[in-house]
Amino acid sequence: MLSLHTNNAALSAQNSINRTQGSLSTSMTRLSTGYRINSSMDDAAGLQIATRLKAQTSGMAVAMRNTQNSTSMLQTAEGALDEVSNMLVRMKDLATQSADASSTAADKTAMQSEYDALGTELNNVLNNTSFGGAKLLVGGTIASAMTFQIGSSTSEKMTVDMSASMTTLGTDVGATTANYAAPNTVGTELTGVGTASTTIDKLSTAIASIGTVRSALGASANRLEHVYNNLSNISTNSKAATGRIMDVDFASESSKMTTSQMLLQAGTAMLKQSNSMSSMVMSLLQ
Repeated sequence: MLSLHTNNAALSAQNSINRTQGSLSTSMTRLSTGYRINSSMDDAAGLQIATRLKAQTSGMAVAMRNTQNSTSMLQTAEGALDEVSNMLVRMKDLATQSADASSTAADKTAMQSEYDALGTELNNVLNNTSFGGAKLLVGGTIASAMTFQIGSSTSEKMTVDMSASMTTLGTDVGATTANYAAPNTVGTELTGVGTASTTIDKLSTAIASIGTVRSALGASANRLEHVYNNLSNISTNSKAATGRIMDVDFASESSKMTTSQMLLQAGTAMLKQSNSMSSMVMSLLQ
């Protein structure tokens, strides 16, 4: 039907152009941002899933840093106890030498002097070793129950309690030298009558206590390493899943944009042609 008031062809062409412009705008937005979903209108369900995955991977990234920091803390403690163990071994050597009849009183006095210096340093290492400004060993973090946050949810925790072992360690080390409780004093562990033999046993007990705590520290550090590896695996796959939902396929979207551009050009050309139909009506009146 030829009509001056209604141009159906032009209206159809305009609708087609509007749809094509919307599609072209969406494609250009996606290609410029790199994301398939730029608002909830693009994919409401996909955006919800991707947001949950992002929150999970972000939390896991923090948990991974937690495990690394915690491992560093445990390694610091283990390194300090390694040095304590070395000192106790040296003290045991001195006690063993002092207990021998070949050692003179002057020898024992010299050995006691070194023994006292090592005892003072035991006090320093066990009481002053710190990590991040906080005491670590006796009376510190390791001496109480520790809770490590190893995941993005509240249930993902790792609890390590070495408080009993640390209490025993402090008692056993304190029994080996008076300088542990009162640094820079003159002890009698090697110079007293028969005390050197007794000291050997006390030192053996203290060395065993150190070994118990070091073993627990190593086991906890190994567990944290496995936690880190597992978190890394989960995080990698979660990020991949998020990318499949959120990221745009440049090849596919570029093709869509090209199609939209061609349709827009064709629609514009047809709109121009449809507007000439009114002249056909006028020709009937000539």
